[in-house]
Amino acid sequence: MHFIPKLVTESTQYLRNSVILLFISVATVPILQRNHSSQTSLSMSSSSSSSKDDVQRNRIISSKLYFDVPVSKVPLIYSESYDIAFLGLEKLHPFDSSKWGRICRFLTSFGVLDKKCIVEPLEASKDDLLVVHSESYLSSLKESSNVARITEVPPVALVPNFLVQQKVLSPFRKQVGGTILAAKLAKERGWAINVGGGFHHCSAENGGGFCAYADISLCIHFAFVRLNISRVMIIDLDAHQGNGHEMDFANDKRVYILDMYNPGIYPLDYEARNYINQKVEVKSGTPTEEYLQKLDEALEVARHRFDPELIVYNAGTDILEGDPLGRLQISPEGVAIRDEKVFRFAREKNIPIIMLTSGGYMKSSARVIADSIVNLSKKCLIEINGTPKA
Repeated sequence: MHFIPKLVTESTQYLRNSVILLFISVATVPILQRNHSSQTSLSMSSSSSSSKDDVQRNRIISSKLYFDVPVSKVPLIYSESYDIAFLGLEKLHPFDSSKWGRICRFLTSFGVLDKKCIVEPLEASKDDLLVVHSESYLSSLKESSNVARITEVPPVALVPNFLVQQKVLSPFRKQVGGTILAAKLAKERGWAINVGGGFHHCSAENGGGFCAYADISLCIHFAFVRLNISRVMIIDLDAHQGNGHEMDFANDKRVYILDMYNPGIYPLDYEARNYINQKVEVKSGTPTEEYLQKLDEALEVARHRFDPELIVYNAGTDILEGDPLGRLQISPEGVAIRDEKVFRFAREKNIPIIMLTSGGYMKSSARVIADSIVNLSKKCLIEINGTPKA
């Protein structure tokens, strides 16, 4: 008589346990699927990143921008193709787009430089530019209106793009080639000067401020791969903040950025300022003595904070007194002393250095840069063939 209730009880318990197991099983499937999906997604993301790095590396290795330079030539890089002359439109921007050629003509007229000893770079190809830039950004430059915005010359928007490519962007690409080659020469000779370049407002995805290509970022990525360099210091002493390279190397511990700039002028990029390792702000009206003192202090701090294998020196001359955009009050002699301090900093630490001429919005900039290069030669911080004329 007691057998039936016992059987019913055991059956009920078995049924309850089965239901619980079934519920757990059903509930667990989506979790396992999500975990598997997450792991797959991470794996795909990692694979995609690795693939992108491989493509970038292959582009750098196959590039023709690095080439052997005869020892008879000095590590000073320039091409007549640097200069921009475009139906007079270049005069609508305060930048002196013939500055680069005028610098070299001053140096040759001084007897400091033999024209035959100048190194001419190759123009950066699309594959070279894709090391940093995206396809979409490069495609955007096929619209003249976008180039007009970047160069800050509105009438360029009305010009057929094939002319814009030839007369504006090709000179920029040639200067990019010069900046990239400068790192190789600096590693071999201790120093190199690209008479152009220094397009520090351009990042991988955005151009602006007369900067269409991110030559500084490209130069550094090429150095990482081709020169086996892993630590680079950017010393940006243009009057304007170098927001382009700051965005490109945000949180990249291989790159240390010392940026000394006027905080009250273009580009006012507050996000990019978060990525400056050593920020030195010099307000409008800062005189020479105060500026040089701040530079001394900054270099001393940098000396102890970071040990680079290459220095990229962005030596804009828009710090000159009277420059309409820089708004600082540094004398021509002060610019020469500034450059000397940076080169001496590199020499004392035995670090290869490249110098880029970057911004400068007065006709006097070319002569000031030439005089500074002569001073570097006289102080034996660089070696250029020729003796200055008396």
